[in-house]
Amino acid sequence: MSTKSTTSTTRTHTNSNLIVLDMAGTTVADGGLVERAFERAAERIGVEPGTADHAAKLQYVRDTMGESKISVFRHLFGTEEMARRANTAFEEAYGELVDGGLVAPIPGAREAIDALRADGRTVVLTTGFARVTQDAILDALGWRGLADLTLCPADAGGRGRPYPDMVLAAFLRTGAATDVREVVVAGDTAYDMLSGRRAGAGIVAGVLTGAHTRETLDEHGATHVLASVADLPAVLAGEFDA
Repeated sequence: MSTKSTTSTTRTHTNSNLIVLDMAGTTVADGGLVERAFERAAERIGVEPGTADHAAKLQYVRDTMGESKISVFRHLFGTEEMARRANTAFEEAYGELVDGGLVAPIPGAREAIDALRADGRTVVLTTGFARVTQDAILDALGWRGLADLTLCPADAGGRGRPYPDMVLAAFLRTGAATDVREVVVAGDTAYDMLSGRRAGAGIVAGVLTGAHTRETLDEHGATHVLASVADLPAVLAGEFDA
């Protein structure tokens, strides 16, 4: 059910043919693994835990949830060489935590994806992580083949959110929509909202299962705010007017 409204309506979004869903925080619950992986990676590349530098870098990671991780590390470490070292260390640390069984589906997410595809819609899963990390999550959840396509920033020319590139790559690669206004984007962060709006998506749905509040999602362009991605099929079927 929408957190904005529970008003019944007969309106349906029959032309919302392409659904672009974020992973961590939207379809996948990772229990704060991004922060834990960053702390582990930062220590490995020489950022001393407990220092002001460590605290400032960790806060920036929190503030930029949803952004491409390599972009975050470029900002934090200044040079491309250090950014790539940090990114590799992060991928390794996150993969270790994933292998430890610390990721799970958001309740109802898999069922929502199945319902969307059963309704004839094309579903694409996107992430700000590198491909190796995205694949580790998909493998841990048994989600290979669950969506029609999965994309990471490298699949869209290297730019992740808040750029619109992954949404537009989904549009171009799937051919599932004839107009960007037929695209639905859902995510849990301000960067997801910005990415969807910049791509011209007709519906940009924020969900409250991840990093940001309803106020933040609204402020950055959400057309809908939902309690969970599990509510999305009902919204698109016109059961709720969010």
